[in-house]
Amino acid sequence: MSDDVVDATLLIKYVTVIGRLVPISSEDYMKLVRLAYDFKKAVLYATRMIAKGIDANSILRELRSMLNKAYGDSAYKVAKAIVEGCEYSNGNPRHIKIKRLFIVSDGEASRLGNRNIRLESVGVVKIKYPYDGSWLTFKALFGREYLPLVAELVELARQKRVSYGARIVFRSGRIYLHISIPLELYLKHFKRGEAGGSLVAGFDLNSDRINMVIVDKYGRIRDTKTAWFPEVTSHGFPRNKAKTRRLEALSKLLRYAYYHGVGVVVFENLFAVKKRVFGRNRIANRKIARFAKGELLRHGLVMAMKYGFRVYLANPKGTSNSREHDEVMRRYGLDRHTASAYLIALKGLKQQ
Repeated sequence: MSDDVVDATLLIKYVTVIGRLVPISSEDYMKLVRLAYDFKKAVLYATRMIAKGIDANSILRELRSMLNKAYGDSAYKVAKAIVEGCEYSNGNPRHIKIKRLFIVSDGEASRLGNRNIRLESVGVVKIKYPYDGSWLTFKALFGREYLPLVAELVELARQKRVSYGARIVFRSGRIYLHISIPLELYLKHFKRGEAGGSLVAGFDLNSDRINMVIVDKYGRIRDTKTAWFPEVTSHGFPRNKAKTRRLEALSKLLRYAYYHGVGVVVFENLFAVKKRVFGRNRIANRKIARFAKGELLRHGLVMAMKYGFRVYLANPKGTSNSREHDEVMRRYGLDRHTASAYLIALKGLKQQ
């Protein structure tokens, strides 16, 4: 496989499933709030130290003394990711603010799946309280469709065969539990089919539209589709609703591709892009800033894998603002986003 194209299964190892936590006792609830507050404070402290260039070992030593080793290690990883995200958006890491209370714990197979946040059963979660070594107990509520998946995860973790990351988030008066399920296990329960077509579909993801171009083995355009949702970039449009609209649009395009002979799906590799590019147009910059393109891509990769597509990520270099891109627009009469989707599809075609 060329360096220009990457097998997406090498990058996506886990899928997040979200449930709710319900306190069993007020004492455990208050302890969890304290832990979440201290974890958030530790992460914010770590972002400042990372921004100042302090070495990782010194930061970890500080964080472990504030919480425990496991929580401290997780706090450092979260802080590092936040700083990298800030730099990607051309922000100043020294001005990072964290609003919500949250806790993160990395998975570890030898520790029954997770070091600090542990699924005891489908309906019970234990959370390590680092200040006295005790465990807090909460009820866990998952959607009915996820219960068989979570039950198998619990059993495999009990056998020390899998690990799972966990994140607890306080939002709108409720407590949510995010569990990172191994991709293979998730697909075992939620796969929708085995795409066996010979065609290749390239996707160009944008804040107000998604463009798809389907090509055959000769690179000839067999079909084009564009899903529009311009309302989501309007000032004041709720972000959660915008996310839902984009996901619905992408889901429909993937379903269309599945039933129209596509076997390979290609997205641009946003993970290879180091920084967002902003221009002078204030409205365009707002669209860029509010569009979680990477999040949409991750959802798209999992959706595509559920259909059984072979999924690739193509280096975006040359797929827009290039001589080849301009030539494709002129030759086929395509708009710039459809032309980008076409060039992305051609990169995937080379893997056939």
